[in-house]
Amino acid sequence: MSSIADNIKKIKEQTVEKLISLGRPEDDLTIVAVTKTHPVAVIDEALRNGISHIGENKVQEAIHKIPFITVPYEGFHFIGHLQSNKINNLLKLKPMLIQSIDSLYIAQQLNRSLGRKNLTQDILIQLNTTAETTKSGVNPENAIDMIWQIAALPCLNIKGLMTIGMLSPNPENTRPYFRKLWKLKEKIEAEKIPEVQMKYISMGMSEDYLIALEEGSNMLRLGTIIFGARNYGGTN
Repeated sequence: MSSIADNIKKIKEQTVEKLISLGRPEDDLTIVAVTKTHPVAVIDEALRNGISHIGENKVQEAIHKIPFITVPYEGFHFIGHLQSNKINNLLKLKPMLIQSIDSLYIAQQLNRSLGRKNLTQDILIQLNTTAETTKSGVNPENAIDMIWQIAALPCLNIKGLMTIGMLSPNPENTRPYFRKLWKLKEKIEAEKIPEVQMKYISMGMSEDYLIALEEGSNMLRLGTIIFGARNYGGTN
């Protein structure tokens, strides 16, 4: 069985090779290790072996893990659907990036909570590029109008976009949805919305991350390929 260290080494070799083949700088990538269901000891092991960003998708799980990580790291990313009643608990964890803003309502609620604390927060707008009803995310057709509205909220800093590709046995099937996000990114840049940056394009998971790199991703969210099958028995 491959160790976490071996898995990380292999992923970094593959991604560097892919970036070079695309004519992109070797460091034009952030790998977010998705640590949901994995205990703190496993997270620490990943951080000791070259991971510097971690992602959780449930606030209730994150609050029992993030404060207890013992190895220094660069940033905690929240990548799951955010409920308004979980915002204050999430903010206690000081996320570097909330990647999953999927409605004007949740953006407004987050902005209100941040304002009370005199804080600002970097965010990504999550797009539902596959049009699957089981996935959260803004309809791409509504994205530009919504981004204009969210950009007016003083405590939120839009730093890019996030999407989840279509789950398929053939990773190539995810390409059109990643391409759709990239084209939307270009349209948003053309709008020149004040204070809005397209710094991060977060797309690509364990099954399709090399395809995502080919379509412009500079942020991958990788779980199973680093840690193996998830442990649903507990997180302590």
